[in-house]
Order: sequence, then C-alpha cells, then structure tokens
Amino acid sequence: MALGVRVGAIARWLEAQWRREDPHLLLRALSPVWQVASAAHLAWRARRAARAPLPVISVGNITAGGSGKTPFCAWLAEALAAQGEKPAILSRGRCRHPRRVHPDDDPAIVGDEPLMLAMRGLFVIAGRNRIAAAHLAARLGATVAILDDGFQYRKLVRDLDIVLIPNAGVGNGRVLPAGPLREPLSALARADAIVRTGMGEPEAPVPLPAGKPVFRLRWRVEGLVQMAGPPTPPPRRAFAVAAIARPHRFLDALAEAGVAVGGHMFFADHHRYSRAEAQTLAQKAPVVCTEKDAAKLIRLWPKDAPLFVLKIAPQPSPKLLAFIQTKLAEIRKRR
Repeated sequence: MALGVRVGAIARWLEAQWRREDPHLLLRALSPVWQVASAAHLAWRARRAARAPLPVISVGNITAGGSGKTPFCAWLAEALAAQGEKPAILSRGRCRHPRRVHPDDDPAIVGDEPLMLAMRGLFVIAGRNRIAAAHLAARLGATVAILDDGFQYRKLVRDLDIVLIPNAGVGNGRVLPAGPLREPLSALARADAIVRTGMGEPEAPVPLPAGKPVFRLRWRVEGLVQMAGPPTPPPRRAFAVAAIARPHRFLDALAEAGVAVGGHMFFADHHRYSRAEAQTLAQKAPVVCTEKDAAKLIRLWPKDAPLFVLKIAPQPSPKLLAFIQTKLAEIRKRR
C-alpha cells in the first residue's frame, strides 16, 4: 500500500506543477523532447494506419487522464444500442491478444476499465492491438466500434474523432511533462467534435480551432449503491478510496452527494489492489469507491464489510447524440 500512496503523491505533485505557469525547470527541459518524440511516433503510426471492417468512433482527450473518456464510451454504447446498433467498445486493457470481456473476468488479466464496462452489461473487447480487436468485434456481430482513449491511437483509422476537454481546462497549456497536454492544442484540428465535460463548474477558456462543433456534458451524481457486505443503508459518512486520475474530483462528487468523508486513501491510476490492501481498507468501513475501483476490489473484499460505489451518470447535450447519429449515417454512405 505504501508504494501506491507514494505514486499517488508524485501524481499530485505533477498536477500541482501543471497548474503553474513556471513548472519545475527539469519538467520544462524535458517537454520539448517529449513533444518531438511523441509527434514523430504518432506520425509514424498514422502513415501505417489500418482501416477496420466497421465504422470506428474514437473517444479521446488531449490531456493526461481525468476527462471521463470511459464513462462517456459507456453512455455512447448504451445510447447507440437503444437506437438498434450493436456497439463494441475497444479498450486497451491488459490483454496482449484481443478477447471479449465478461463480468466475471479477472481485472489483472483484462484490465479495470474493460471489466467495469462489462459489469454494466456492455459489449467490450480488450486488447493492446486494437486493429485486431476491431476485426474480432466485427466477427462477433458488432455494427460500430467505439475506440476508448483513441485520439492518440493512430494505428487505427477512425471515422469520427470526439475529444473530451474537462471544464477545468488544460492547466498551464504546456505539453508533458511540464503540463498536462499529451499533444499541443493545435492537434485538436484532427477532431470532428469537442465535448466540454464537468460537474457544473465554470468552463476555463481553452483556445479551440475555429468551426469545430462544441458540445457540453455534465456528470450527474446519482448516489451510493452497495456492492458488497451485509445489507446496509447508504452511509452519510464514509472512508473514500480511489485509484483514478485526479482523485480529488471524487471527493467533490461525494460532497455533492451529501456524503461526509471521514478519511481517504488515493492510489495511482489503475492501481492493482492486493488482498492485504483490501483487508486493510475494509477495516475502515463503510468504504465508498469509484466504479472502476469496485471492479477490482469486489473479488477481494471481506463479506462482513460494506462497500459502496458512487454512481455518476452523464447528462449530455441532446444535440450530441443527434450529431453522432448523423455522422454515422454519412460514414456508412461513404463506406
């Protein structure tokens, strides 16, 4: 557990640097190196990009983590399924070879986010090679692929590029590691649509390419749902656990839900919990965590300790789904 805490502390230090106009000198020195190397790597991938046998909608971001890509993919998959599509979410996960993810899979094998999506009943393919994942999805009957965290995955040709930008903005506007940007803001020219996401906070100004459609999406806190332990009323005070990017947003969401936080433990994003860690955390019950953390903790959690998840649902602009449906129809005409 100590290693996870130390990694989390480093992540918080970096985030603090990303809000500064003059981040640490070492970070500023490394930023141009990252930018050149990343641009060359992405260009090399784009020149060798392969086309999938079905339409591909990419959902990504331009900052390092924390914009809600995976929950957005879940919403989009559910919305398209309601319109008669059979969407498959392509998630990197931990699998070397692509495979369909089932709710009882091991998160250490398939990854936490693919498992979280499968536990919702969604059609998910996990695999580092998402070209092969797209072909597997098509063979299994998918009519459209949703590429999770796909903006920088240039190996696969996408038909629609959606980029999420949090209302909090892009920090100091610098490229990694001096700032939160994976690429310069000029890369947004590749996007077909931009979605500003948040929980109702004011939108920090971000210079966007002229003419790009911009939509809004608000995350709505729905309350606590018990995932493990003896039946227990939702607590008004709980111990918070999160292994996600920008975990302090989780505390903000708990406050909006009316849950007082009696203490918290943060780990690095995608942290793999051990049974010993789960036992230690359970001693602080009632515990509330994110949906992604629950996918990993639930199989390790003691039966006598209540574990809750804070459910958060998206409220997108009604125009967003209509835009995606129109584009999907246009894509099919071109294919």
